[in-house]
Amino acid sequence: MDPIGLTPIGTIENGKDGPEIVLAPAYRAGLEGLSAHGHVLVLWWMDRCDNPRDRNTLAAAKPYRKGPERLGVFAMRSPERPNPIAVSTAAIAYVDEAAGTVGLHWIDAFPGSAVLDLKPYTPGIDRIGRPSVPAWCRHWPGSFEESADFDWAAEFNF
Repeated sequence: MDPIGLTPIGTIENGKDGPEIVLAPAYRAGLEGLSAHGHVLVLWWMDRCDNPRDRNTLAAAKPYRKGPERLGVFAMRSPERPNPIAVSTAAIAYVDEAAGTVGLHWIDAFPGSAVLDLKPYTPGIDRIGRPSVPAWCRHWPGSFEESADFDWAAEFNF
């Protein structure tokens, strides 16, 4: 356990039908009721960016191809940041409370990545109806569902 009390609750793994979250036995009871939700917010540790160089990156030159020449780390979704905490919204394929697993249709995490927390996606709390975004990224998809066919690789320089 680190000084601020972060303890991973599980890991991202490759399941037989796709990615899944495998919870430590002590946290399995926390899955009760999650299966009623269609999506989950997964807070996970980007361990491959947990090094002094990435943790000391506070700005980047031209991180987005159509973006400004420079952006601060808190204005982008770069994995290089002071604390490599990621948040991903994922569609739930299944929840197996007894096994302590949450199957996902997709997630942008590597197998073995530590999961810090799960929160149900709730539109009344998590969805912004008319978000304000910079002009350089207004052509990005307007929803999670629309983003599946979007060429994200053409957008990033990282």
